[in-house]
Amino acid sequence: MAHFAEILDGVVQRVIVVHDNDEANGAQFCHDLFGGNWLQCSYNNKIRKQFPSAGFTYDEIRDEFVAPQPYPSWTLDENNDWQPPTPKPDGQYYWNENTQSWLPFEQP
Repeated sequence: MAHFAEILDGVVQRVIVVHDNDEANGAQFCHDLFGGNWLQCSYNNKIRKQFPSAGFTYDEIRDEFVAPQPYPSWTLDENNDWQPPTPKPDGQYYWNENTQSWLPFEQP
């Protein structure tokens, strides 16, 4: 099975599955069926960097899908990966946007 993402104004609207018989012309198959602009994506992250879902953006220059920004303070790096203001320490931590810091998970 092949996966195709519908792109509108650079944003993924939805991702659908297309039967292997239609994969070779999948983007056109999707367009003929639903209209719109479609790009093949890979569930195994083999093409276009990562598997998208609704809300991802499409970077035409790099031909990659980019995940939504996880927090307002995070920035995109040169590889189209979101980076926190400070690196995550080793261990079990989560990002706290209010304090702009990594906090340890509470152990029960």
